[in-house]
Amino acid sequence: MHELDPSSWLIYGGRPMESGDPLNVPPVMASNFRLPGERYYSRTEGTPTQVAFETLMGGLEGGRSLAFSSGMAAVATLFHGLPVGSTLVIPEDPYHAVNGLAVEGEDQGRWSVLRLDLADTGAWIEAMPDADLVWLESPANPLMTVADLPAICGASRPDRCVVAVDSTFATPLVQRPLDFGADVVMHSATKFIGGHSDLLAGVLTVTDEALYDDLYHRRVRNGGTIGAMEAYLAIRGARTLALRLEKSMANAEVLAVRLDAHPEVARVRYPGLPTHDTHAHAAGFMRGFGAMMSFEVTGTGERASAFVEAAELINNATSLGGIESTMERRALVPGQETMPPTLIRFSVGCEHVDDLWRDLDDALTATA
Repeated sequence: MHELDPSSWLIYGGRPMESGDPLNVPPVMASNFRLPGERYYSRTEGTPTQVAFETLMGGLEGGRSLAFSSGMAAVATLFHGLPVGSTLVIPEDPYHAVNGLAVEGEDQGRWSVLRLDLADTGAWIEAMPDADLVWLESPANPLMTVADLPAICGASRPDRCVVAVDSTFATPLVQRPLDFGADVVMHSATKFIGGHSDLLAGVLTVTDEALYDDLYHRRVRNGGTIGAMEAYLAIRGARTLALRLEKSMANAEVLAVRLDAHPEVARVRYPGLPTHDTHAHAAGFMRGFGAMMSFEVTGTGERASAFVEAAELINNATSLGGIESTMERRALVPGQETMPPTLIRFSVGCEHVDDLWRDLDDALTATA
């Protein structure tokens, strides 16, 4: 078969291929298997459902994938492989749970942490010689900064230095960090890959076999294996990722422009806007600008809370990447108190764009 477009691979990849097999891989609800055989225990060899999901994601990213029980289980498996005395390089404002993990390890004396401005490409490249793990989040959550991934991931570094990218906001359809030279790409499959707000899952994808084996054995020891039902739901959600993302990205591009012109909005952070601080990075290598944005309403934090509660179609809820639109005042999230007090993180879904706009405009007007 010739090489497939990613949208076709999402539909084809990971399916059973033998005559008489079900067309869709079922959830194999098993913790153990009859011996002798190639499978012994689900925490070690996984289930056929898990393997199908990993096959689907590996083909999508251009590497080999390992599925985890959550995005943070994937991150922790990577971080906890650092030897004592390592240097961990992270953004100044990383995802709050990642920040908590980094601080915990630093307090325990396991590693030192260097924090860098995600937009300062030179600083990241300069840090490479002394780094053991470089952790990038792009686009960033929730400030939407886009790192210059080709420059940073492609920079010269010592063999011990692992460069990892949280690409959850972009999805593999918008960017593939492994193509730029990253060693690891992470997705919280809870978000766009699952796409229906009904599961927790994470994925790490790598190209180096030794790194794959190391991460695999750490997952076995740490017990972060994905469940069969979660793997099944992740596959089912991923089948429609290209369709969902095309619609939600188109909506986001329209709404970003309209919000940017609204008198009750002080600032819009969306990589597709030419006024965005790192728009040039995004335009240079991303295939689209994603379906995530954040914006700051005028007034106070209390007004921002009233605004998200006034919306009727858009859900006031955390998480993101679902077929339904969600938004939340991010400074109310524990660990995110330093965010601008009126910052709203907005995950744009697949509703009709004019219905979404009316809901935003009505809520902004009602709380002015």
